[in-house]
Amino acid sequence: MSLGIVMLVHDALDRAEQLVRHWATHDCPVVVHVDAYVTQDDFANFTAALDDLDNVRFCKRRHCEWGTWSLVAASQTASEAMLETFPDVQHVLLASGSCLPLRPISEMRAYLSNRSQTDFIESATTEDVPWTIGGLDIERFTLRFPFSWKRQRRLFDYYVSIQRKLDLKRTIPFGLIPHLGSQWWCLTRATLSAILNDPQRPRFDQYFRRVWIPDESYYQTLARRHSSRIESRSLTLSKFDFQGKPHVFYDDHLQLLRRSDCFVARKAWRYADKLYDSFLSDQPTVVTGAEPNPGKIDRIFTKAIERRTKGRPGLYMPSRFPRDGHEGNITAARYTVLEGFSELFDGFEDWLADVVSARVHGHLFAEDKAHFAGGAPEFFGALTDSAKLRDYNPKAFLTNLIWNTRGERQCFQYGPSDNQDLSWVMAKDTNARIYVVSGAWAVPLFHSNRNFSDIRREAARLQKLESEHLTVLRSGHARARTQIWSLADFVLNPTEPLQTVLDDIGLRQPGALPKLPKMKPLQGFGQFLQDLKNQGMHPYLMGDFPAGHDLVPTARIQRKPYLVK
Repeated sequence: MSLGIVMLVHDALDRAEQLVRHWATHDCPVVVHVDAYVTQDDFANFTAALDDLDNVRFCKRRHCEWGTWSLVAASQTASEAMLETFPDVQHVLLASGSCLPLRPISEMRAYLSNRSQTDFIESATTEDVPWTIGGLDIERFTLRFPFSWKRQRRLFDYYVSIQRKLDLKRTIPFGLIPHLGSQWWCLTRATLSAILNDPQRPRFDQYFRRVWIPDESYYQTLARRHSSRIESRSLTLSKFDFQGKPHVFYDDHLQLLRRSDCFVARKAWRYADKLYDSFLSDQPTVVTGAEPNPGKIDRIFTKAIERRTKGRPGLYMPSRFPRDGHEGNITAARYTVLEGFSELFDGFEDWLADVVSARVHGHLFAEDKAHFAGGAPEFFGALTDSAKLRDYNPKAFLTNLIWNTRGERQCFQYGPSDNQDLSWVMAKDTNARIYVVSGAWAVPLFHSNRNFSDIRREAARLQKLESEHLTVLRSGHARARTQIWSLADFVLNPTEPLQTVLDDIGLRQPGALPKLPKMKPLQGFGQFLQDLKNQGMHPYLMGDFPAGHDLVPTARIQRKPYLVK
């Protein structure tokens, strides 16, 4: 016996019964917390239906409400019962009554047995998570939240605003560094016992009672205090939309969930008979041994969210009618901005200059100086490479350069290390053609020999800058033609993005297919990102790089033929 399940149930008791039975009959003891809002008759029927299983227990019930301490208290009660009743359990998984196992339980137990000292819990500092909204990131821990966000929204907002105006702040208990992450964790017995038996637990519990959404921060913070090894990821696939609401999986997601290689998915629709029949079946299943890889479906969800929030070109819906823009063209001619390419390829600027009909510059807005093509100290328009002069008015620098080179396409590199004052200027410019490989700035850090703590700090800084820049590019006010690839998507198929760039700029010899530049080695890059996660930094702009193996490019897209008359 190596895996125990702590399950929080509040509705769909028929499906919860199926799930409890599935876990229990595959040698996983289960401790169930049933919400006190469930009627006594329904609770009695539920417990009676599972009475034949000797490795299922029910703990003390309490009323639970989203975003409040009650959810943490329920998991504490159930976890204490699990540790006390089942001494052979070495890992404890927190699940809900709608968390559906996607792979054989025996495979999950074997996976955890091979990682007996590892805690699987998403745990990142407040500065590094992308999902906090409404300004409540570190304020989750420094303000008080005695009112329910769902039931008492006006009181909630009013009390938050009063605390901000009066500058009332709570003191974070000494020894705690706030971390956030998914509430669905899988902890070792040692770590969970240490959290529940911490001598300072009464003080910590009292503090977290007034933290907003403590189920996303309590275990995530205390695990950093007690764990010897953390894999900052959840074994449960849990997807959220742009409003922070969880995605629900239906029958038509069956093949999608199978491709994820994840162990558990939340949350499955209670009437998705095909999902439950397929994944809870006792028929022989092929054991893949694959590392959980939610990135396989992340791209699909990302595209779905983008389609939902942005719609399609030319389709105007009342829910997202575009705001009028009154600004004309900022510059005089088209130009190309490349972000992340020179960081990913060796000699990229020289290669590009040889194959396209354009003037290819380096980082024109670099911190040290303007890197003009060929290393020239001056350029058309009486422009010099002085960073001080350029940064006096970076917009004028750009417009001057484009005006004085009309008739010749200009192309330059850009990134989070460059002057960010130009982000909105380029985003609003209809002449700008911007191509971004998000997260590519991590490649030079990966190849550097710097101290890892310095790398982690620099990575967090650059990621924050690039995230803000991408937000600008995706803004409804942006007018530039922009294409963004995550680093993982680009590495899997570099030919198609490069083809897009070359077609837009124009080749010197249209009939010839240039040899692609040499990509910098990325062996071990996935583990490098995982190490950043394990140190509390959440690298989310790169896409999904599995820690266990390197990404291998897929079949290359053939270049479309050119007809020469």
